[in-house]
Amino acid sequence: MKTFVNPDRKDWKFICSRPEDDHSEIENRVLEIIRKVQAYGDAALLEFSEKFDGVKLHQLKVTEEEIRNAGNAVSADLKRAIAMAKENIHRFHEAQKESPVKIETRSGVEVWRKSVAIEKVGFYIPGGTAPLFSSILMLAVPASIAGVKEMILCTPPGKDGEVHPAVLYTASVCGIKHIFKTGGAQAIAAMAYGTETIPAVYKIFGPGNRYVTFAKQYVGRKDVAIDMPAGPSEVAVFTDGTGNPDFIAADLLSQAEHGTDSQVVLVSTNKEIMEEVLEALHKQKESLPRKSLVEGALSESRMVYFGNADTAMEFLNEYAPEHLIIASSQPDQYEDKIVNAGSVFLGNFSPEAAGDYASGTNHTLPTNGYAKAYSGVSLDTFVKKITFQKISREGLSQLSKAIEMMADAEGLDAHKNAVTIRLKQ
Repeated sequence: MKTFVNPDRKDWKFICSRPEDDHSEIENRVLEIIRKVQAYGDAALLEFSEKFDGVKLHQLKVTEEEIRNAGNAVSADLKRAIAMAKENIHRFHEAQKESPVKIETRSGVEVWRKSVAIEKVGFYIPGGTAPLFSSILMLAVPASIAGVKEMILCTPPGKDGEVHPAVLYTASVCGIKHIFKTGGAQAIAAMAYGTETIPAVYKIFGPGNRYVTFAKQYVGRKDVAIDMPAGPSEVAVFTDGTGNPDFIAADLLSQAEHGTDSQVVLVSTNKEIMEEVLEALHKQKESLPRKSLVEGALSESRMVYFGNADTAMEFLNEYAPEHLIIASSQPDQYEDKIVNAGSVFLGNFSPEAAGDYASGTNHTLPTNGYAKAYSGVSLDTFVKKITFQKISREGLSQLSKAIEMMADAEGLDAHKNAVTIRLKQ
């Protein structure tokens, strides 16, 4: 990990930069995939499964028999873990429900706003090096609470043509009936434009690699909504010296094992604990099965020392991490200083892994600095907020002078007349 000591503010932008690839090659390949799916539909998806996943499929949709078999293959202990996580996620998101509040801005002018669920949504669940069935809970649970009518799920098959049993089981307990074996940018294209088998949706959710991310951003420009712009996963840990070095190292490694393009950052006001964390990192990573991925991520990661906590907090707000852990025995003193972060974990017993799985908060979060302007997935992500107004003749007469004058000042005579003609009637 690269180390910086009291860096000058002019260097913060460089220190906060994320690892980058040559996007031009990714963009060209993704655009080619999207156009082929638009032109050839299911045939293109089957061709890409053979090319990228190494499996020759005969159909894309997962059968009911496959879903039943998956349920039998998942252990009772894992089922109980999924059930507990699902319950906590449900409780957290259920509390976000809002009832319409009607107000009168003037006598006879009644206005309100109502949440209406998006009708059709699509979830992308990666396969690859880790079957992220936990992401299904994070997406399907709030979608169900919001009242989404149609949920579809796309995920790549393994080389045996099967989807991981935990993915199918979790999808089934979340009420997802339409599951398709397709991954990568081609899955995003299928959900955006539809094929003979896969219906087009109105909004696409879910994590993925750089190809998936670019595909989402491309289709999101004009054809379909997406949850948020996102990139590889990341975590920042702040400690004032009262954190546990072994805990901090474990948190950094838990994020680094996502992949070589993940990034972890340690910010501290105590040099001694930074050394202890480094030592713990080297010790713990040796026993990890994904050690090579971890080492790749660490090579692009940072350790930053600041002489005081206020400057450290300013730096972290500039970095705007997806996950922020406050490793301190008194974390509450820092809470109000945090303004840019996807999700925050306060205290020495609040690991980022808790939010990933079972505390109840959502783990679909903005990365790459987007936490400065974007929130993570919530109940609001699955609804549109529609405004309503009901105006009586009396109410319109109270508004008329202001409307007519403002429309006249803007040179929009038809706007003005839409009021005038009513009051003359």
